[in-house]
Amino acid sequence: MSKKILVVDDEPSIVTLIEYNLTQAGYEVITASNGQEALTLAEMERPDLMVLDIMLPLLDGMEVCKAVRQKKLPISIIMLTAKEDELDKILGLELGADDYMTKPFSPREVSARVKAVLRRSTGYLNEKDLSSEDRKLDFGKLVLYPNRYEVLLNGEKIDFTSKEFELLVYLVENKNRVLTRDQLLSAVWNYEFAGDTRIVDVHVSHLREKIEEDTKKPSYIKTVRGMGYKFEEPKNQ
Repeated sequence: MSKKILVVDDEPSIVTLIEYNLTQAGYEVITASNGQEALTLAEMERPDLMVLDIMLPLLDGMEVCKAVRQKKLPISIIMLTAKEDELDKILGLELGADDYMTKPFSPREVSARVKAVLRRSTGYLNEKDLSSEDRKLDFGKLVLYPNRYEVLLNGEKIDFTSKEFELLVYLVENKNRVLTRDQLLSAVWNYEFAGDTRIVDVHVSHLREKIEEDTKKPSYIKTVRGMGYKFEEPKNQ
């Protein structure tokens, strides 16, 4: 079954270009030209991913992204903008975007980004080793199934964006190791935001809000001053 992509932009030429290339790549594509229409389609159609422009009529892309996350809709989001503004980039990621692209872009880049985000959000399945599909990382109250894209806290499923999940899995798989912000940036975001370690801090903050009982005294994700972060298994669970 093909993945469904919602493309949101008020420039018809951009929509046509993205729609054509994603359709050629085998995706089902639906479109919207303003933020309100996008939010309605997101709720009704439940796309797997949304390519979302920031500058939109009625509701801007930031508002749409925020609403999608507040409603806990399981939709990956790639923000799209003509701006080179770092503040927009950070704000979009803080609101829960999974990736970020700046116009102008190539059609090939859009397809590659969509494929990469969907691959992360559908569970990191290793086609060469399907026996690892049910791999379990158990830390008492916190349990991760990396290949299912699933995290349980006290038996309750926790919702994450794909980047939050990828960061958590990387921290867990390197537990008890101090990882610098640059290491995390390179491992989780590759080259996309080179040098911008604030993105790591934002995502660690989001993770703590979701898995820690006390974000000021975290049990799992520890800050190592002057260095970075370390995942530890809490004692006495």
